[in-house]
Amino acid sequence: MWKFILIASLSLFPILSYITPQISTEIFQDNVPPYAKWGQVAMQVTKEKYPDAEIIDYLHIGAVDNNGTTTERFKLWLRGDTREFGVFIDIHFKTETEEVIEINFQETDR
Repeated sequence: MWKFILIASLSLFPILSYITPQISTEIFQDNVPPYAKWGQVAMQVTKEKYPDAEIIDYLHIGAVDNNGTTTERFKLWLRGDTREFGVFIDIHFKTETEEVIEINFQETDR
C-alpha cells in the first residue's frame, strides 16, 4: 500500500512543480493592496527624515480622492535613542499620473 502512495506521489511531482509557481504568483499579485507602493514611499521618506530612528510599526489609514488628486495617509511608529513616537505621513499626488505633489509629516506621542 505505501509503495503505491509513494509512486503515485512521485509521479505527480513534475505536474505540481509546473503548476505551483504560476498559482503562487497569481495569488501574491492579487493580494498586493493598491496602497503598497505608497507605503514604501512613506517608509523611505520617513527613514530619510529620521535616519537615527527605527520603524517598528506601520498602519495604512486610508486614501482620500479630491478632484484629480489623491492623498494616501499612513501612521508609522518609530523608536529613537531616547523616545518612541508616531509620525503621520500624508502623500498627496495626482491621481492619473501618480506624480507626487507634496508629502507632509506630523509627529504624535500616541
